[in-house]
Amino acid sequence: MLARLAAIPNLQVLEDVPLSRYSRFAIGGPARVLADASTETALIAALVELRGCPHALIGGGSNLIADDAGFPGAVLRYVESGIEIDSSMVRVRAGTVLQDLVNTTVAAGLKGLETMTGIPGWVGGAIYGNAGAYGRSIHELVESVRFFDGEQVREIGNAECEFRYRESVFKRRKDWIVLECSLKLAPGDATELGATADGILKIRNEKYPPTMRCAGSIFKNLILAELSESVRAQVPERVIREGKVPSAYFLEVAGAKGIVNGGIRVADYHANLIYNSDGGTSRQVREVIEMLKQRVEDRFGLRLEEEVQYLGG
Repeated sequence: MLARLAAIPNLQVLEDVPLSRYSRFAIGGPARVLADASTETALIAALVELRGCPHALIGGGSNLIADDAGFPGAVLRYVESGIEIDSSMVRVRAGTVLQDLVNTTVAAGLKGLETMTGIPGWVGGAIYGNAGAYGRSIHELVESVRFFDGEQVREIGNAECEFRYRESVFKRRKDWIVLECSLKLAPGDATELGATADGILKIRNEKYPPTMRCAGSIFKNLILAELSESVRAQVPERVIREGKVPSAYFLEVAGAKGIVNGGIRVADYHANLIYNSDGGTSRQVREVIEMLKQRVEDRFGLRLEEEVQYLGG
């Protein structure tokens, strides 16, 4: 397998690479093979070659918890980046860093992505998980997505992507690999958009310092209308935002702040922030996540759902 992958043009192949280097948590044992595809053709060729073999595709690793034992097969990354702007339409490759896309559109006077400044990761992952912040999600801007379905390259419109809060068809169909997307943005004033982005970035960096080894928020927020009547009755109106209840509210009531398990901690100032303080392990992260889920379930009768994705284990 290794020799066949190495023979694919524009595919950089490495052996026994610690996944901790590719996760914001800085956690994870070695992948048997790590392969970076710098073109769409290389990515598809690698996926075809790996049929029937253990493999996984990751992006920027911002929402990734890699197992302490690593991954026994091949881990692929699609690293091709590129942004094309035609009036209000933006076409962007999945391997583009999301912050680069935000900066480029803000500078071009295009409105819509400025509230997503500071969100780590790549565009493919943002589409996959329908990333967003401050009441906005990327699906609101998506016109179409090109992807590889395991057999051929296809392009579908927004409705077919089946976007929901932090969800998409690509998250459910992991064999559908995002290659590129088209976004439609609105005209705006570059100076005003830049000021908005700068203000948001300052707030985000105070909450999630760039050097902190974490995945941002661990759990999805809850949609108020989907909660049971008994749970809704326990939620103060002051914590409801855009029809959602922050999972941090339930976690704080359940006593999550400051919990420590080895090198893994829950922040003292934010109950939905778990970080690797020093030498934390995947096992410790999973134990803390399960502990928090159980505490909230015992207190409120609801089960929180992670935003993070697991690799291996």
